[in-house]
Amino acid sequence: MDKLEEYIRKNREELDKNIPSPDLWNGISKDLHRRRLTKIKWLSAAAMIVVIFSTAALFYVGENSRNNILRSRDINAFMIKANPQLVETEVYYNNLVNNLYSEASPLLSRHPDLKNELFNDFSQIDSICADIKKDLKDNVDNQEVIEALINNYRIKIQILEDMLVVLKQNENNPQKSNSHEL
Repeated sequence: MDKLEEYIRKNREELDKNIPSPDLWNGISKDLHRRRLTKIKWLSAAAMIVVIFSTAALFYVGENSRNNILRSRDINAFMIKANPQLVETEVYYNNLVNNLYSEASPLLSRHPDLKNELFNDFSQIDSICADIKKDLKDNVDNQEVIEALINNYRIKIQILEDMLVVLKQNENNPQKSNSHEL
């Protein structure tokens, strides 16, 4: 770079004599303006595409969740009409599960890992119950499907009862609670 700098210093006057014509500067200016307009057009097109796809995705997600809610309402309404005893049984087991969970909740607050595991197990069981309810819509009179649904509620109750026994034992035995074992 020293040679270039030295050359420019020596020939400064010679280099400043040659001034570009105004037409050349006008051409450069037009070319820069045209490039900016092209970039702006591409950016605005990309922004419009992003907005269109985002709107479509939000509409799809909203419509899908609305349809799921309507389907679950339809299944519940169908179950009430087809088998009111099943609805009573479901209410009974849900109340039992809620009562057991209320009893376990203070103990679970001291064991967040156990609480997370319980939620994961319950979400799997709830998913299975939802599938069973779909099958029930097809086979309302099928006793096996009804028994499977009741069995899932019993599993939830058994999990909660077992967990309560272990948590209560853990509360009564401080040595185990210090070692973080259930």
